[in-house]
Amino acid sequence: MAKQKTVFECIECGYKSAKWMGKCPACGAWDSFVEVSESKTSKTAKTPSKILKFEEIEKDEIERFSSGDSELDLVLGGGIVPGSLVLIGGSPGVGKSTLMLKLAGNIDKKTLYVAGEESPGQIKIRAERLGIKNKDLYLMPEIVVENIIEEIKKGYELVIIDSIQTIYSQNLQSAPGSVSQVREATFELMRAAKETKTPIFIIGHITKEGSIAGPRVLEHMVDTVLYFEGDASKELRILRSFKNRFGSTSEIGIFEMTKEGLKSAKNKSFFSKKALPGSAITVILEGTRPIVLEVQALVSESYSIPKRSATGFDLARLNMILALLEKKLNLPFNQYDVFINVTGGIKINEPAADLAIIAAIVSSFRNRPISKETVFLGEVSLVGDIREVPGLDLRLKEAASLGFKKAITPTKPLENHLKTYVVTEVEKLLEWM
Repeated sequence: MAKQKTVFECIECGYKSAKWMGKCPACGAWDSFVEVSESKTSKTAKTPSKILKFEEIEKDEIERFSSGDSELDLVLGGGIVPGSLVLIGGSPGVGKSTLMLKLAGNIDKKTLYVAGEESPGQIKIRAERLGIKNKDLYLMPEIVVENIIEEIKKGYELVIIDSIQTIYSQNLQSAPGSVSQVREATFELMRAAKETKTPIFIIGHITKEGSIAGPRVLEHMVDTVLYFEGDASKELRILRSFKNRFGSTSEIGIFEMTKEGLKSAKNKSFFSKKALPGSAITVILEGTRPIVLEVQALVSESYSIPKRSATGFDLARLNMILALLEKKLNLPFNQYDVFINVTGGIKINEPAADLAIIAAIVSSFRNRPISKETVFLGEVSLVGDIREVPGLDLRLKEAASLGFKKAITPTKPLENHLKTYVVTEVEKLLEWM
């Protein structure tokens, strides 16, 4: 026989207390406790779990179907897996709902779009702008998870929830968006996805710190966690995978926001073909995808404390590179402001661009342009030597396909994609420039 028990729960972190408190002792939030009821069920005999010998377990074959978008397929690991639960987060206005509506319109499958935030009329306007052609697309304006589960069991090949913070369970008394509601709704959707073999995509809001709002267990419950990055005022959007039980987490998808909605930007150029002082070209690797981009540097005389600024590049690494140039090349950067910018809004998270950063800085310092037919690839160490980067042939092949003729690298590639000049020390780079 179930017994009802009343407790108080923090809507910010889920901390529970037998009495109401003004401040949560776990997360420090004020006035965040709400009264909820819990049920205690008497202990009953449980059926013991079946023990399986590991060698006798049959491996599941993962079958996928395409999302209709090569960029999204790449990030998902090759396509959508039936029965998977995918969580996609991002800042407001970045295009999460647009991406999901585009997905619903691209595939020729019976799709259910659950709208918890917008009215059907608003979604219809966006669908017409995106040119949605899927005639088997159904819209369900609903926020009660029990009703949504009942509809899912009627048979759909894809379900999209927009968004999980608006969905609530009638079994809990807390408000929609609270920790307990998000946790309960996600658990019910996960169970429905596994039982019906229906892939479910969940849109999640993010906090001001940049993490997905709700309990941390939310990211552990789902199969895949995607983050949609980008500035709402700019066109470029990047989709990254931070967790994927069915594929790699090192791939990215590149999109461009246009008047017609999101479009693939895999062929978009992130560099200028005009040779100017302070500009150098490099090739970074995001998973297996090489991206040719331009790094820019501005070196100007300082009249007070020298300023250091980096957009799209690690500021601590920039300071290390400047200290190295002062030590090895006797360049007085302690008297100059140095600013670094990576074009296209892309962030460089690998050291392969070190050589290009140095080339751009020296080019700006000397006011001497670098040939736009040249790419720079190499990691620079604290002792001043230039070291090899992984995937050199793959990077040079991509650069050659875009019309580049020369490459400055620390080693010779296996294939002659470009005319390669080997430079192993920072001091030798100045001789070439």
